[in-house]
This record gives sequence, structure tokens and C-alpha cells, in this order.
Amino acid sequence: MQNHERRSRLIDIIRIQGFAALEELVRELGVSESTVRRDLDALEEQGIAKRTHGGVLYSGGMPRLTEFDDRQPANWAAKRAIAVCAAEIIDDGETVLLDGGTTTYEVARLLVGRSLQVVTNSLPVANLFASESRTDLVLLGGYVSPRTGVCLGPYANELLSRLHVTTTVLSAAGISHEGLFNAHLLLAETEQAMLRAASRCIVVADSSKFGRKSLTLVAGLEAINAVVSDDGLSQEWRDFVSQSGAKLVIAEVPPEAAESPTRPLRKRETPIT
Repeated sequence: MQNHERRSRLIDIIRIQGFAALEELVRELGVSESTVRRDLDALEEQGIAKRTHGGVLYSGGMPRLTEFDDRQPANWAAKRAIAVCAAEIIDDGETVLLDGGTTTYEVARLLVGRSLQVVTNSLPVANLFASESRTDLVLLGGYVSPRTGVCLGPYANELLSRLHVTTTVLSAAGISHEGLFNAHLLLAETEQAMLRAASRCIVVADSSKFGRKSLTLVAGLEAINAVVSDDGLSQEWRDFVSQSGAKLVIAEVPPEAAESPTRPLRKRETPIT
């Protein structure tokens, strides 16, 4: 795990919890205590964290976003494995449009430091790239959801109508035989605009999202170029995705990944039939 990636993960932990003990951070990040201390010193200099006896307090940067923060830890090992595979599909020099999902956020972590143009409607995603010199960042405007930090609505959609990107990366609240679903009406409209702006679309969704519907349909799977999921996806769904015409990439999640998130992750690709 590279320095910027580890520190990004560290910021997320203390932002969500408010306070974290030093021993907890060592265990969570899988690195030495001295490494964590150096990271905390760097974050304290930036005004993001404040060292205390035995731990660290969150003191700045992104505010707590209740819905995003509550969903982020769920199925983290699978999201992380999916993100590794999705990041490998994206080439340097691309213009990449990232939505505000927690799995997409894991993809964004892995794109930090690469030579890309990044467009996003997500404040947490934008925060990852805000000080990154190798990445050109475009943040879409509009109404900002206080629960997710996502910009949506007519202003975001209008700007998207003027843009063209190489790749859009979308997450999903649910995927059924009808297609991709989202729980928010305004966000679904923005994600439809994201689809129209891209040459190709990659959907990142862990296996728990399949067979579920949410409030509104975003698009059918025939509009998606690639789906990246984890090895918990049933054979029935693997066949359905492949038959829809989308390229299916399956990320293998090692059993120890939940306890040791720095272990390397493997992928297996299912060709289109």
C-alpha cells in the first residue's frame, strides 16, 4: 500500500470514528507503529488530525457524511478487490468520470497519483485528488447532498451534457434483470447523464447488490460495457451479465482480506459468450 493510499485510508478511519487508538490503526492498516506515527505527524501538519495520548482525533478536512460514512465499511474487502480490478481497466491519459458510490471511492483511491483527468460529482472523491499534481480535477456543481457529499440536480446534469469522457465508473444500489437501480431520483438522472457523456461505462458492484431493486431504474445492462464484481457472485448472475453483452470481471477476495487489507488481490476475467 503506497503512502498516499495508506494515508487516505487513515483519514477515512479517523473521519468516520472521530477518534482512533494507535493500536487500532496499526491493526487496521497492517503496518508498523512507527509508520502510523509518521503518517499521523504528516496529517497533523496538514490540520487534518490532532495527536492525543494513545490515539488521534479528527480535526478537519471532509465533514462527516452520515450515509456515505455508514455504508463505506460494509463489504469493504469485496469493494477493495473490485476496485483493484476496475483500476487496471483504466489506462493513464484517460478522462474518467466517477460517481459518489463507496465502491467507486475505493477505485478513486487507486487512481490517485496516476496521470488522468478526473471528473466527479462526489466531494469525498474530489478530496482525494484536490492536491494531486498529476491529475486534472473537474468537480461538477449543483445541489450537494449533506448525507453523501454528492452534487446532483439540473446544474450537474447541464454541465455533464457539455462534457465527453473516456470512461464513466458507476456504482449501484441494486442490479436486477431489468438493469441498474439507484435509491435517489435526482441522482439517477445525474447518473443517466454520466452514461451519455462517456464512450464506455464500467459498473462496480459487490455481489450483495445483485437480485435487488431500488427506487428507480438508471439503465439496462445493455448500456453497460463492463461489470466488475466479486467472487461471491452466483453462476446464474455471471451468465446473465455476460449474455447482456457486458464484459464481466470477477475479483477474487482472499479469505484473509478483511483482516489484512494490504494483501495482494487477484482477478479472473470471464469472457463474453
